[in-house]
Amino acid sequence: MAKKEQTLAIPQQKQSFSKMIRKNKYYFLMALPAVISTFIFCYIPMYGVLIAFQDYHVGDSILGGEWVGLKHFFEYFDSIYFERTLKNTFLLGIYSLLWGFPVPLIFALFLNELQNRHVKKVIQTVSYFPHFISVVVLVGMVKSFLDPSNGIVNIIIQALGGEAIPFMNESGWFRTIYVASGIWQGFGWDSIIILSALTALDTEMYESAEIDGASRMQRILYITLPNLVPTLTILFIMNLGGVMGASLEKVLLMYHPAIWDVSDVIQTYVYRKGILEGAQSFGTAVGLFNSLVNITLLVISNRVAKKVTGSSLW
Repeated sequence: MAKKEQTLAIPQQKQSFSKMIRKNKYYFLMALPAVISTFIFCYIPMYGVLIAFQDYHVGDSILGGEWVGLKHFFEYFDSIYFERTLKNTFLLGIYSLLWGFPVPLIFALFLNELQNRHVKKVIQTVSYFPHFISVVVLVGMVKSFLDPSNGIVNIIIQALGGEAIPFMNESGWFRTIYVASGIWQGFGWDSIIILSALTALDTEMYESAEIDGASRMQRILYITLPNLVPTLTILFIMNLGGVMGASLEKVLLMYHPAIWDVSDVIQTYVYRKGILEGAQSFGTAVGLFNSLVNITLLVISNRVAKKVTGSSLW
């Protein structure tokens, strides 16, 4: 009897799966272009990672180069740029995470507490605008604002009795400018997920707490934040997994040889070696090393978050 029940269950599962496909066929069709484009532009190019283990030259086939194993990785580890690029990339990512992660949360809590819907929508819409500004325009705006001759920041400093500061030419200001401009551009857009999680919270909890005499701050501390822990954990893990992913375009537009000591990151080093100098195998090896560090951070943070909070990506 048990065997008959198992044989009967299999067709039912197949029927339910095919029924699900038919029921959601239009959704699958909508997702199909994204799946195809992701496969073509993200997965197929991964085949090119093989040249990191070869002495590849332009014009050779992917499998036609001489295999050299980990030669290019060790060359990078022994180079004078290893410590500098690794340190600068890591610091930019960590500073962006530490300073940038709380801002969308604070902004979302602020919007959630606003009672006037019209004002709330206006503020929320305005906060999205910087996200749609291109990196070129953003860096151009930063350079204009911080210009030592006629930038508005230096005009204010001089009006207060100070001296003009060449922000873009001093190493000490690069990381601050990079992180601050990134926060300004992304905090509004990044708050969308948190706002969505806030709208899903049960309003009866707030009503009960208000009846019991809880203040607004107490409701935020003891109701809102604890219920946001799963969402914030996932966001933190994803952000930590991208710590080593400094924006190549933004750094290239902002840096110059005078501040290479703090602005030269792994991505710019790969650009110089792989594109400008034509060392494709070496550049691929360095980029692969950077990706492996990101994956390692993602796995470790996911495991720690699962043990501490119970929430994780997998």
